[in-house]
Amino acid sequence: MRDQALPTDGPVLSAKDVVKRFDSVPVLNHVTLSAERGDIIALVGESGSGKTTLLRLFNRMITADDGEVCVGGRNVHTLNPVQLRRSIGYVQQQGGLIPHWTVLRNVALVPRLRRMASPDELASMALQLVGLSPDEFGSRRPGELSGGQEQRVALARALAAEPEIILLDEPFRALDAITRAELVESVHAVLREIGVTALLVTHDIRTALDIADRVAVLRSGRFEQVAPAAELRSSPATPYVQQLLQRAGEA
Repeated sequence: MRDQALPTDGPVLSAKDVVKRFDSVPVLNHVTLSAERGDIIALVGESGSGKTTLLRLFNRMITADDGEVCVGGRNVHTLNPVQLRRSIGYVQQQGGLIPHWTVLRNVALVPRLRRMASPDELASMALQLVGLSPDEFGSRRPGELSGGQEQRVALARALAAEPEIILLDEPFRALDAITRAELVESVHAVLREIGVTALLVTHDIRTALDIADRVAVLRSGRFEQVAPAAELRSSPATPYVQQLLQRAGEA
């Protein structure tokens, strides 16, 4: 069952004038971003640009030093962090699956924690959604999967509790080029099919352009440009954005 706490209008995710420092060094420097229901937004930038830091503010893995971060129109500081994290799908870098659990048990984790009805059934449905047969893969363990299969299971785990928001932190980074291309296409189709609001972190601007409605380019804790993919390609706002596009063969 989907959460019903989110508003039907207004931003589902919003960060307003957010500052985050580590050891007094600003990693995010007064950034503002919002996502409406069903938006897919990609955060792009080099290592240290602040993209993963911004992602983790939304599920309170870390907290902002200044500014406001809201989920469903509510400041995250007013929300129980455990309940918040269980209500948001989260795909970690390199999957983060529990190695000694079966695939089905891994995927059913959040529905069980949330005491949802029929967690194994929800897990099976999520596996089917990402293109894996529960009968074939449900009893396997993560070590018996390919890299692409493991990331599909991680996506299924994030989707099993039917969240309205999903955060994806570099889900394609460790994959070979062919597997990455196949998985990007599959993830894009799944996100579109279920209408989830998604925030994707990636260092690869080609992936961002392929999967997102809007691409937000971060550099040194500030946005260089936030725009639809077509606009980013046709009208890069800064020399840095132009350079990223040229490196990827997109300009």
